[in-house]
Amino acid sequence: MGEILSLAANNLISPIILSFALGVFAAFARSDLTIPEAVAKGLSIYLLFAIGFKGGAGVAAHGVDAKLVGSLVAGLVLSAVLPFVAFAMLRAMTKLGTLDAAAVAGHYGSISIVTFVAATSLLNGRGISSEGYMVAVAAVMEAPAILSALWLVVRSGRGADMDAGLMREILLNGSIVLLVGSFAIGWITGEEGLAQISSFIVAPFQGVLCLFLLDMGLVAGRGLRESRGVLGAGAVVFGLTMPLVGCLFGLAAALLLGLSLGGTVLMMTLAASASYIAVPAAMRVALPEANPSIYLTLSLGVTFPFNLTLGIPIYAAIAAAILGG
Repeated sequence: MGEILSLAANNLISPIILSFALGVFAAFARSDLTIPEAVAKGLSIYLLFAIGFKGGAGVAAHGVDAKLVGSLVAGLVLSAVLPFVAFAMLRAMTKLGTLDAAAVAGHYGSISIVTFVAATSLLNGRGISSEGYMVAVAAVMEAPAILSALWLVVRSGRGADMDAGLMREILLNGSIVLLVGSFAIGWITGEEGLAQISSFIVAPFQGVLCLFLLDMGLVAGRGLRESRGVLGAGAVVFGLTMPLVGCLFGLAAALLLGLSLGGTVLMMTLAASASYIAVPAAMRVALPEANPSIYLTLSLGVTFPFNLTLGIPIYAAIAAAILGG
């Protein structure tokens, strides 16, 4: 317990967490502080490109082996299965209807790339290395959860638009294309390519992440402020407990694969996070009747800050206790 509190305390005073907290404070204080939409879009493009490129370069240095392939398969399975776990918990803990419960569940099988980056930053701060291909695992975990959520709705007889246009939007979602594409570029060019643009994607990364999390804090704070009364106590409890359930699935997968301490923490973090980019975009098209105030507020306003402040230190402490380190 002391290890968790120590990690949480150190994490809470990091620049990226304090930037997020500033955004939340500004939103609740009704400040006119804003990040222009075009700037926020540019920040997210930069982060996705940098993350993907560095991951691809890491794979080029590591090489393709059975553990990499197994990790990708594990990511696909986790993303497909976790929405069913989340759906069962939501139906037991809340009064949400099938449509809203399925929409929320889809967010908890997909991933938050910023939560992944925050976990990577914590590991780097402690000098713990991880498998470079974990960013590829993050990429493959974006879409399967969406399909699982839609299947839950179809199974209930409520219907969902699962035509070719939706499939194209899911698979060609901008964040997925950019992450996978930059990963491929990094893989092709390797460490030499990374050295050529390191001054662009390595040195400025933490500063850009701070600005992005400032914007995320503003969005999360406004969502929480405006959604009072929409979420019941059961939904909030779900948003805090589902990450802990998900991390155990990630831990089991990491142990089966024999991942390093850092890789295990990242797999747990991916399984514990919730999407707030790719899945909301798909839900708006496929399940327009689902309430965005519920699924966005839970993923971005409840689970995201929990993971940033307490979740990641908890996952790191559990992994260290089991694997040593």
